[in-house]
Amino acid sequence: MVTDSIACLPKELIDQYAIEILPINFYVSGRLYRDWVDVTPSEAYELFLKDPETFKSSAPSPEECLHAYRNASRIARNILCVTLSTKLSSTYDVAIEARELAKTALPDVTIAVLDSESATPSEGFVALAAARAAQEGKSLPETIQAAQRVKGKVSSIVILDTIRHVYRSGRVPKIASQIGSILNIRPILTVSGTVHFSGAVRSRSHGIERAFQMMRKRIGQKPAHIAVFHAYAPEEAQKLKERAATEFNCVELWLSEFSPIMGYACGTGTVGIAFYAEE
Repeated sequence: MVTDSIACLPKELIDQYAIEILPINFYVSGRLYRDWVDVTPSEAYELFLKDPETFKSSAPSPEECLHAYRNASRIARNILCVTLSTKLSSTYDVAIEARELAKTALPDVTIAVLDSESATPSEGFVALAAARAAQEGKSLPETIQAAQRVKGKVSSIVILDTIRHVYRSGRVPKIASQIGSILNIRPILTVSGTVHFSGAVRSRSHGIERAFQMMRKRIGQKPAHIAVFHAYAPEEAQKLKERAATEFNCVELWLSEFSPIMGYACGTGTVGIAFYAEE
């Protein structure tokens, strides 16, 4: 299994399922960092807070992706690479190009690439479904099917602490985000293929209530897989995780940090929930 760092998988799950992580690159003050490799997300947010205007990101190169394939090939001859949505990044195209390079560099290895049509731990759940199927000894086609089943069900809800920084995504004019900040508006976003605006609230607590209402409509009391993530807000995320544990029938519940590649446009203080229900 290979997936990118936007999947926000915690180290214990990466280690448990031997998942190879392809880091997304970003620059701060002209220096290159590899997401989740050279710095932790918390360390990255500290860099952003000091010098936010110099931040920029870039997709990994085909050679970097080939390196990830090579690492994965040390333990398997069949590899599945799950990437974030093609509507958010060119990483899928890079993974395909690297697969072509691998035909020469790794001739005995079969590589499949799957667009998760998501990001955040929603993407992570797609990768985990595949990794678990592989660990059970499933074939590559069966592993892809397992990932596709979860891909069709998983969702993410992201609650921003401020609209102030959303202009960095290029989707909201800076003046609009500044006015929204003055009005103390907190957007609620959902991630499905791309990022969607799903409403706005006046406080984080109202945003969390709205998110839980949305979750109840989707999963009710079915067995649920839930991941809580945050951008430099560990205490708030821990409370959110504890509440999820009491209100839902969790068969899986974990906490992670929001990749700074996406968290940069959302701003520190952002919290989110990725989830899907078993049938």
